[in-house]
Amino acid sequence: MRPSPLSLTAGLITLSLTSPLPADDHWPAPVQALVDQGLEIHGEFAAPGGLSGYAASHRGREMTVFLTPDGDHAVVGTLLDVEGNDLSAAPLDEHVRSGQEAEVWQRLEESHWIQDGNPQAARVIYTFTDPNCPYCARFHEQSRPWVEAGEVQLRHIMVGILRSDSPAKAAALLGAEDPSAALQAHQDSDEGIEGSAQSREIEEQVYANNQLFEMLELMATPTNYYRNDEGRLEKVEGAPNEERLEAMMGAPRP
Repeated sequence: MRPSPLSLTAGLITLSLTSPLPADDHWPAPVQALVDQGLEIHGEFAAPGGLSGYAASHRGREMTVFLTPDGDHAVVGTLLDVEGNDLSAAPLDEHVRSGQEAEVWQRLEESHWIQDGNPQAARVIYTFTDPNCPYCARFHEQSRPWVEAGEVQLRHIMVGILRSDSPAKAAALLGAEDPSAALQAHQDSDEGIEGSAQSREIEEQVYANNQLFEMLELMATPTNYYRNDEGRLEKVEGAPNEERLEAMMGAPRP
């Protein structure tokens, strides 16, 4: 009998299959059954008690799968030791989260952004910026000491989401002869830039940035991404307070 569809609300899922693994399938049968239902396996790891562990995710939710020694049963859930320590966290961090962070960072790098600051700066921050966003303007002002000192480079991913003229303004900034200067002038001016017709290529860049914003399930501008001192991806939504600002910038205020 085919197993019921994978349930993400269940705390524990068990599958028992005895049918042989088809020659062209990679995973043991119970794990393959989960893969067939949409589970994505990111890596294998050693688990105690004779179990085989798999770091996995399903529709953005990470989880661990443990195969019993007989190879006929799989359990989806968190494995604890006798002291209550979570033995699933480290494999998920290594195999799922680090890979997801690398993918997000690559997508940010490949987006359409305006450079703000020293291209050789030690810290790079990607910031989703809507031309009509007052909090984006506030964050721009907050960041000036580090940017002007050459310690931080902001990469403004221009989106148009807040008002009807936001896409046109974002396109005007991306399509400017000197986008960095145009963005600075926009932030310094009470009036800001006016939306204007741009080439289809520039308009598609704004659309692609908007799609990335939605794909990352973001809710506000500015949303900032950076790598901390350990190289892990951090996300900060909105204009940060002073303590969080210094953590983002990687150093006290110059």
